[in-house]
Amino acid sequence: MAMTVQRSAILPIPRSHFLFVIRIRECNETSEKLSKIPKINFTKLFINGDFVEAVSIWDREMGSECNETSEKLSKIPKINFTKLFINGDFVEAVSGKTFDTIDPRTGEVIARIAEGDKEDIDLAVKAARHAFDHGKWPRMSGFERGRIMMKFADLIDEHVDELAGLDAIDAGKLFIPLKMGEIPAVADLFRYFAGAADKIHGETLKMSRELQGYTLLEPIGVAGLIIPWNFPSTMFSLKVAPALAAGCTMVVKPAEQTPLSALYYAHLAKLAGIPDGVLNVVTGFGHTAGAAISSHMDIDKVSFTGSTEVGRLIMQAAATSNLKHISLELGGKSPFIIFDDADVNTAVDLALNAVFYNKAKNNPTGEICVAGSRVFVQEGIYDEFVKQAVKRTKAWIVGDPFDSHVHQGPQVDKKQFERILYYIEQGKKEGATLLTGGNTCGEKGYYIEPTIFADVKDDMVIAKEEIFGPVMSLMKFKTVDEVIERANNTIYGLACGIVTNDLNLSNRVSRSIRAGVIWINCYFAFDRDCPYGGYKMSGFGRDNGLHALHKYLQVKSVVTPIYNSPWL
Repeated sequence: MAMTVQRSAILPIPRSHFLFVIRIRECNETSEKLSKIPKINFTKLFINGDFVEAVSIWDREMGSECNETSEKLSKIPKINFTKLFINGDFVEAVSGKTFDTIDPRTGEVIARIAEGDKEDIDLAVKAARHAFDHGKWPRMSGFERGRIMMKFADLIDEHVDELAGLDAIDAGKLFIPLKMGEIPAVADLFRYFAGAADKIHGETLKMSRELQGYTLLEPIGVAGLIIPWNFPSTMFSLKVAPALAAGCTMVVKPAEQTPLSALYYAHLAKLAGIPDGVLNVVTGFGHTAGAAISSHMDIDKVSFTGSTEVGRLIMQAAATSNLKHISLELGGKSPFIIFDDADVNTAVDLALNAVFYNKAKNNPTGEICVAGSRVFVQEGIYDEFVKQAVKRTKAWIVGDPFDSHVHQGPQVDKKQFERILYYIEQGKKEGATLLTGGNTCGEKGYYIEPTIFADVKDDMVIAKEEIFGPVMSLMKFKTVDEVIERANNTIYGLACGIVTNDLNLSNRVSRSIRAGVIWINCYFAFDRDCPYGGYKMSGFGRDNGLHALHKYLQVKSVVTPIYNSPWL
């Protein structure tokens, strides 16, 4: 029997690489030169110099193993940076206190991290204020700032293994998607804003009388950047990159659950040539370090991503201190709407990704504010959708994020783990039908099975409150008007997914849903040029695109009289 190789698919992956998935089939023909058939040594994808498994969610039949042991522990990085980064140096906290950062795979301590509080924030703000008022960063040309940011991006690419390993061990995110997707995207976001740094300009005004007017766009000053634990690297770049491009200086407070990569980025920033005092990183807790940033009289701007509850506290602190500028990206309970004309298989793929994204393959446990966790399915395809969704979810492997065969890693910490289990119990108590999942996985670590509830009512807790975990709520609907009303029946307005082949229908629904981003026949279609943010209690302000840059700029008008001009 002769063997032939058939090219069966082309898979797009980040940064314009293209891979061929090879499958081998037997043909009913006889060969006279069997001795020349080569041994097949290579069957995996070849990316960035390594042979690796494909990251497609449904690339092979999966079992139901849970919390299986990783074969690639060698990827776990050495922890080099555990101190605060202030004014270009790694320093101990003033109090000398430290806190534990925990490995969510095991519940064990990874390292002890310096615990910054108000006194440390004061020192970091003092350094940032001096760097802004007297330093060269805001006074450089945009081209010079951009060139340093490009160097920073190159260093991120060079250290992709270390950064991916830190986020994997600290946040429980999957190593391969981090290495191949998220960390390279961080580098590219710095390049995007590096390219924008020398294109910041105002406009010439057409005044109504004998005056010459124009505007300037100036950096807002010292920014306090408070980032969440679910996307430590991405959120770092979403806030730091535009702030640097604008000419701001800053104090970054990473989440206490995931401080490791932010400290490593600070180290790379120093190597790239970002001047001392421009970028400071203070690790610590929200109620101390975060509160000190929010109420500090010498911080001009705070950008926060996190819960709506904490967003309120930040606004209150800003109002009672110096009325600093605020931008907030907060909670969500996004609808994912599937109409009768949709292909069921495609709709199931998109819906599972919409809910379980972040620690599952394809760079995706539901720990994301924009998760499409309220899944509305029109009655004509509801039963088939449920059947396929349950079948595929039961094939999901939950386990060590360093194992390339795993689909989903652990929740970030014990608190979040217990929070998700609480909501699963609430769903059962309120009468929702548990179709699959709902249990913990393994004997150690913070693993939870992907969970699907059916027969969910709009007034149930699991349909109203943000769970921030791998829990899907399935709801059936009949008419377009009905689903629009139900989808908007939430205090949040972060995103919405629509699956349909009807252009008129997609246009109508996308204009009817009150949310900051609408994805049609896709989900999580983020792009560095596409603004992202919320309506209602999901916050205000936008990340990505030039809208993000303008959050760190303010407009100054300059007016002079003109005399004896032949025209205005």
